Amino acid sequence: MRISDLKISISGIRGIVGESLTPQLLIKFSEAFASYIGRGEIAVASDTRPSAEMVRCAVLAGLLSCGAEPLDLGILPIPSLQIYVQEKKLHGAVSITASHNPVEWNALKLIKSGGLFLSPYEAEELLDYYYQGRFRRVPEPERIEAEENPFVIHAQKIRRAGRLDAITKRRPMVVVDPCAGAASPYVRGFLEGLGAEVICIHCETGKGFPRNPEPVAANLGKLCHAVRQAGADIGFAQDADADRLAVVDEKGRPIGEEYTLALAVDYFLAEREKSPVVVNLSTSRVIDDIARCRGVPLFRTRVGEINVTRKMREVDAFIGGEGNGGIIWAEIHTCRDSFSGMALILEYLASSGKTVSELRSRLPDYIMLKDKVKASFRDRKRILERLSRRFPKGESDRQDGLRIVYPEFWFHVRPSNTEPVMRMQVEAGQEDLAREIFGQIKAEINSSRSDR
Repeated sequence: MRISDLKISISGIRGIVGESLTPQLLIKFSEAFASYIGRGEIAVASDTRPSAEMVRCAVLAGLLSCGAEPLDLGILPIPSLQIYVQEKKLHGAVSITASHNPVEWNALKLIKSGGLFLSPYEAEELLDYYYQGRFRRVPEPERIEAEENPFVIHAQKIRRAGRLDAITKRRPMVVVDPCAGAASPYVRGFLEGLGAEVICIHCETGKGFPRNPEPVAANLGKLCHAVRQAGADIGFAQDADADRLAVVDEKGRPIGEEYTLALAVDYFLAEREKSPVVVNLSTSRVIDDIARCRGVPLFRTRVGEINVTRKMREVDAFIGGEGNGGIIWAEIHTCRDSFSGMALILEYLASSGKTVSELRSRLPDYIMLKDKVKASFRDRKRILERLSRRFPKGESDRQDGLRIVYPEFWFHVRPSNTEPVMRMQVEAGQEDLAREIFGQIKAEINSSRSDR
């Protein structure tokens, strides 16, 4: 098995269990992490994938062998784990989850003190430990400790920061779909604690995922039906590790993952606190419109939660995130957090007296198209240069691939960190224009690939 068979990113490693992701590799990576982080308490938690127990045992063995003090937290959402690490002042954590990937996948997401993912530089240092086998093994390993209900710290923090009177007064009916993932044991009680009436679908764990875990419109048919059938005020969908959130309106229609973040940001700036906003380069232009309307600066970063997080701390931003439904409410923690997102959006719904569709209708409409195109590593520079020449009059940003902005549209083309592909997206106010630009970009990429 070659390490190149894995998908490696700045937040950890992932692969198909039994193929690229083997017990031997898991132990070795855990040894590298424990050696890199240093001795001390390291929490371990997982989502609900069938492979979680095997992966957990391998991770615990690797941590123990290098002198860490493992704290087994069982099934726990990744934002809850990040908050736990921060509040308990642990050395770090390992989250066993492949997020929105299919059930045959699993992964290790590595968290340092403060509950943050490793920076790109730190991730490279960790990989040096792995490749060189520089492990600090010990002859007398520590014991594995455990804790019941570690989620309570997360829930209490949101309740203390939340404005629950309005939610309790309106008592909205919520249908929530945690995809039988890490949020399943906790999400009903959490929402009821905010003051909502709750119907939970896909809450039973132990039988795999009842739908594709990615919370995009194509995977939310049962949630949409359940909202309509119950006459609910809103529907929420989470992915398997509960860092991403999707919203379904009272008519059973998905509003789109980009508008999940938009609702939260719009509410926060209007009703809570003025603050700079930080999002990544691939996030919808609707956030620009909101920031301009509310009179606050907007900053854009490379794709990746850690990049948004670091910029939020740098500019003292209280709200931000990524357009895939990843809301970051800094008062709770600078991590993508579907629970924080649900709290903010329920506050907005309750305090406004409006429906979800009415709140969504206040925001501009944009059409976003996404795809990925195969391209070798040596093709990448040529592709970006040709696109730059093809669209010379736009405002260009090269901090992560190429993002070019025109008044009528923008596009972002960037190399994948884990695959030999170029990721591309286009957004415009008109669908015909979005498709036209999308086609032009694809043609340029394909032409660049054939120029050998």
